[in-house]
Amino acid sequence: MHRILLIDDDEQLVPRLVTYFRRFDLDLVGRTRPSEGLLRLQDGDIAMVILDIMLPEMDGFEVCRRIRKQSGIPILMLTARGEVTDRVVGLELGADDYLAKPFEPRELVARVQSILRRTQPDAHLSDRFDFGDLVVDRKKRQVSVL
Repeated sequence: MHRILLIDDDEQLVPRLVTYFRRFDLDLVGRTRPSEGLLRLQDGDIAMVILDIMLPEMDGFEVCRRIRKQSGIPILMLTARGEVTDRVVGLELGADDYLAKPFEPRELVARVQSILRRTQPDAHLSDRFDFGDLVVDRKKRQVSVL
């Protein structure tokens, strides 16, 4: 199961999305303050970040800059600011995608799944493959014949 960090100050949206993402076998971890989100990201178990632009403490552009200084983790910008300039700035700062509010939760999930497929293509694969008498163990980096 992929763990995704959502940094958004909308205290009603966060729990609704956490519940919705579970339906798609995605573990959404919500933080309403950028400092809490950046701290949570340091745990190292996050596969992707969904980031609002309008946040307390610092805006999402600054959060994106700070994340990019440390990591290539995928970032999807999620915001009520739908101006073309904002989208371009977000993408130029290193965001992988941008979705304007209001949005359909299903579209957000589809975008997240698409990004995860591209950035973590082997995550869904088994560690062991059987091809007749041939066994490939990816974890052990071994090929054997039965």
